Amino acid sequence: MGAGHSHKLYRHGHSPVHELPAHCKLVAVFCFVLVVVSTPREAVWAFGLYAVLLATVAAVARVPAGYLLRRLLIEIPFVAFALLMPFVVPGEQVSVLGLSVSVPGLWGAWNILAKGTLGVAASVILASTTELRSLLLGLQRLRLPPLLVQIASFMIRYGDVIADEMRRMSIARRSRGFEAKGVRHWGVLAKSAGALFIRSYERGERVHLAMVSRGYTGTMPVIDVVTASRAQWSYAAALPVTALAVCLLGWTL
Repeated sequence: MGAGHSHKLYRHGHSPVHELPAHCKLVAVFCFVLVVVSTPREAVWAFGLYAVLLATVAAVARVPAGYLLRRLLIEIPFVAFALLMPFVVPGEQVSVLGLSVSVPGLWGAWNILAKGTLGVAASVILASTTELRSLLLGLQRLRLPPLLVQIASFMIRYGDVIADEMRRMSIARRSRGFEAKGVRHWGVLAKSAGALFIRSYERGERVHLAMVSRGYTGTMPVIDVVTASRAQWSYAAALPVTALAVCLLGWTL
């Protein structure tokens, strides 16, 4: 299960977070997100503490705040959806900045923004401190179905190959004077998409035959088995356990 290259989200480093085994970090992030989602939306202070916890982890991992904030832009579509909720969700109305909005809509928007942002931030920190190959090995270590792990591995490995094939096709079209300027050119683009699909399918067939000829039997060999010590599990559990304590306090208050 080789990687081939590092993803642009990964930041090379030697921090304690980088050195944790991938499966420990995967479990920690999953449990942290589960705790965040389980927290009542009315416990506003709890989400602030969750943000402080993630900021602490990012500081220990030496992930710059600017880098983290730029990667959070991926959630803009969810932010746009959340901003519409106060105007479309029925319920008690209040005035905010001269606009009439619903109280349930405001709480719903806050719920999506707070929990979504924390979940994305945790995922970005995970991707920034763990190589893709290590993540795949971590998923395999956690007994995720091997077929899903292999699909993810091939998707990561050949995603750039397909993108490069698409880029070459685009250059070929432009070199022949083609420019998509309206609906009448959609047929050409559809044919290009079909050709790209056929090429990708044929490449997959060739790769599969090459793997079978080299002894592939349905599972990928694991050369280096990464194990985690009790201390590493304890270190990784610090984030979700602290978040769980905050969550329980939020339910009792």
